[in-house]
Amino acid sequence: MPYIDGFIMAVPTANKQKFIDHANQGDSVFVEYGATRVLECWGDDVPKGEQTDFHRAVQAKDDETVVFSWIEWPDKATRDAGMEKVMKDPRLSPESNPMPFDGKRLIYGGFTPVVEVGAKS
Repeated sequence: MPYIDGFIMAVPTANKQKFIDHANQGDSVFVEYGATRVLECWGDDVPKGEQTDFHRAVQAKDDETVVFSWIEWPDKATRDAGMEKVMKDPRLSPESNPMPFDGKRLIYGGFTPVVEVGAKS
């Protein structure tokens, strides 16, 4: 059963290319350590809700865009082993690959799929 790490963040809209460069530099490290795919999605239709929404969740400012990303792993054991290596990899250190957004407002979590519909990759 696959395992998913999900992320939501607010990225300064002016930093879109910096974010893409950051992701291009770092995402291959996750794949190297066992992830089957990584998607970085720039928000372009993220409505503001009446009670809660993605914007509020990450305290996005008017000049920021909500980004939704996820890493797909073959299973949780591969994810746990891979993430341990990722966290120690110098290619992802703040000195080597600084985040072009406020990491304190990054929301993340690990998820076990319970329903999957459609073509399997």
